[in-house]
Amino acid sequence: MGSRVSEVELPPLFCPLESAVHPRARQIEKRAEEWIARSGMCASEEELAWVVATHSTDFYARFVPDADDDRLLATALWVYWGFGFDDARCDRGPLSTRPAQFNALACQVQRACENDTAAGADRYIGALRDIVRLFRSLGTPAQVGRFAHAHRAWLSGVAWQVGNQALGRMPGLNDFLTMRLLSAGGEPTFAMLEIADGAEVPDRDLYRPAVRALKEMAILVAALDNDRHSLPKERARDQADQNIYTVLMHERDLTLQQAVEAANGLRDRVLLRFLRLHDRVRPTAGPELAAYLRGLRHGIRGNNEWGLRVPRYLSLGRWPDAMEDTALTWAQEPSDTRPGPLEGAPDVAWWWDDDLA
Repeated sequence: MGSRVSEVELPPLFCPLESAVHPRARQIEKRAEEWIARSGMCASEEELAWVVATHSTDFYARFVPDADDDRLLATALWVYWGFGFDDARCDRGPLSTRPAQFNALACQVQRACENDTAAGADRYIGALRDIVRLFRSLGTPAQVGRFAHAHRAWLSGVAWQVGNQALGRMPGLNDFLTMRLLSAGGEPTFAMLEIADGAEVPDRDLYRPAVRALKEMAILVAALDNDRHSLPKERARDQADQNIYTVLMHERDLTLQQAVEAANGLRDRVLLRFLRLHDRVRPTAGPELAAYLRGLRHGIRGNNEWGLRVPRYLSLGRWPDAMEDTALTWAQEPSDTRPGPLEGAPDVAWWWDDDLA
């Protein structure tokens, strides 16, 4: 589905992956909305409306279409929480350009993720504690530990982003991609696959270089797609700061339209590498790893099916609009098929190593 943003053409996305959604997503979403209203994490009706309008159940129902209802509910709650925390404390809140204060809060938040009795006055801390308690009741210690580790990685990336904003620093492409792998929230989002599916991937599989590369590529494709989804809103509100377009415009002296085209090509090259490496890994995967790889595929596709419709990105007013239920048009071919690592991004060049196993 192409769209125009102040005379900038956003091309349709190439995404040749299977589509799926949990059959009871709408019923589970109602349970999630009731929980959020009771949680105390939203300070106003407006904030509550925007958190609910992320439709995070619809989002995660596309990652884990076969999950048990209670497991989908628990993991979707963290997605709502993450979007709310990101809006109130990371992107636009009073701490978004105050790294010292943000880091202090981030440490309290992370401690609540790891310890049931952790204290903290911030209204998001108690809600997170309750969500992680649900995780502990549903998942194994290893699964919950992996989530906590991924949560710390996310907060570290956000801290990097907040530091850049405080300094008025625009990162180069290599730094940006490395930061975005963390700050986009993909680490905890994909770590929850195991909790939602109830399948614990053996360490020997999960930490294989090829599987780590697949996870990172899935995170980056989704993160770049989210930069695309959020561009209309950021342009309308004059909020755009660190995203793939501003980075490319700054580093390569491009217009916004040129940056959109360059970013789309970069993203397609990563997705093509994901598909090729996935097809090498999948045939020998055991059942737990196969479920995890399926979640990565569903996540890339589902993130787009959600992001191209959700009020979080499409609503430009003070209050969110209704969720759009429109047919989506996809690109039939990738916009850039060049093989090999991305130019100017040495920190992710290892994804193209021939000996990944």
